[in-house]
Amino acid sequence: MTSSIAELIAERIDTMPAGERRAAQTLVASYPLIGLKTVADFSQQAGVSSPTILRFVARLGFHNYAEFQATLQDELAAQLQSPASRTYAPSSRGKGAVSPMLEATLDNLRETFRHITDRQLEEIAACMAARRGHMFLIGGRFTDPLARYMAAHLAIIRPNVFHLAGQESMWRDRLIDMGKHDVVLIFDIRRYQDSLLRFAEKAHQRGVAIVLITDQWLSPIARFARHVMAGRTAMPSAWDSSAALFVIAESLIDAATRRLEAEGARRIREMEGLR
Repeated sequence: MTSSIAELIAERIDTMPAGERRAAQTLVASYPLIGLKTVADFSQQAGVSSPTILRFVARLGFHNYAEFQATLQDELAAQLQSPASRTYAPSSRGKGAVSPMLEATLDNLRETFRHITDRQLEEIAACMAARRGHMFLIGGRFTDPLARYMAAHLAIIRPNVFHLAGQESMWRDRLIDMGKHDVVLIFDIRRYQDSLLRFAEKAHQRGVAIVLITDQWLSPIARFARHVMAGRTAMPSAWDSSAALFVIAESLIDAATRRLEAEGARRIREMEGLR
């Protein structure tokens, strides 16, 4: 699979001039719909000139704006796919044959971390390690186990970590305790969950820093997120894979643990003493 436009942006945004960076941030915040509008509309929303939009598109490797929009249209179609419409892999059981599922999983991992920078990891880890506020984690129908897994680890190395479980009304009730010093980490992959989007918007309105872990097509929660990290999820199967997201989660746990080395070690020793 070729790189998505969101992945190309993540890979190249640090080298972009200020105007192109604004174009990139505007696209990510309204992904992919703003890119499907005219150059004039895109430039007006980004607050840059039309030639800047065209330079931004060229920097991503497209020959023209029409090619850029065609790719976005293909991505939008992929976002909307249901499991029933996806292609199953042919069986591969020959001697020594690598399972198509395994091969696709390894490819997803390679491509995910080819587009994630050390700077991204460290910025999100710093956000997670900030001890002034509370940290909340939540996921969707298939990704909430990842949020629970991260919360279990982070609660060992820092205080005030909470996994938001149960019904949407229970998440909203927790908003009353959230403010500008707090962080919400959200997992959301296609077909994106409206309840998570509503929750993210309310949290954003309260000044909460949102960290989004999503797929290569970007959840609409990106418009409210301070940090966005995308993992490859598509498989030769009816189902998407969370394997790359799991490795992202473990990478962030490791980075946060290193940032909180002294406090984490103290908490672990104290916990052991309470057993």
